[in-house]
Amino acid sequence: MKFDKLGLNNQLESGLDMMGFEKATPIQEKAIPIILQGKDLIACAQTGTGKTAAFVLPILSLLSEKKQENKVKALIIAPTRELAKQIDMQIEGFSYYTNSSSYPIYGGGTGPEFENQKQALIKGTDIIICTPGRLMAHLKFNYFDTNSIDYLILDEADRMLDMGFYDDIIKIADKLPKKRQTLLFSATMPPKIRELANKLLKNPENISL
Repeated sequence: MKFDKLGLNNQLESGLDMMGFEKATPIQEKAIPIILQGKDLIACAQTGTGKTAAFVLPILSLLSEKKQENKVKALIIAPTRELAKQIDMQIEGFSYYTNSSSYPIYGGGTGPEFENQKQALIKGTDIIICTPGRLMAHLKFNYFDTNSIDYLILDEADRMLDMGFYDDIIKIADKLPKKRQTLLFSATMPPKIRELANKLLKNPENISL
């Protein structure tokens, strides 16, 4: 299936064509229409199946239809700094043909890097990609206004729970608007993931590959 049949906006479709993307992967084919419909989603898919684009593309498409504001609209939580950086790089590539911006937030950096992250949260980068621990460090202060967030995406959720981030994810979610779209992507679906999904998602669609 070509991307032009999945419901993405024309600007993003044109960008994908110019980048040489023609055929959607199975996870993209199934997830993108559901996300564009505004539904919550639980998706079980292995790494390497194109799942990052499965949530990045529809989020960029939805953001392009909103009025531009200097506020954070989407929050993507990933287990490691490496994955956060990887997702940010993919967003940079896909968003080249849109007006959306992104910024990665993770630990292990210097004082100036923490300040740059703070400014991204204050000034309102459209998409923030973060690790749970680092975001919690920023949330201890009151400069990050989370009321504008429309989308919460948990990537590699099972790995985050294995690393002990369950409580942090719940605390982060509690600070977000109740009215939001929540997407959960995981390679496996153990009971703890189902428990997390039941707490955070509302009437979610399910995809398992």
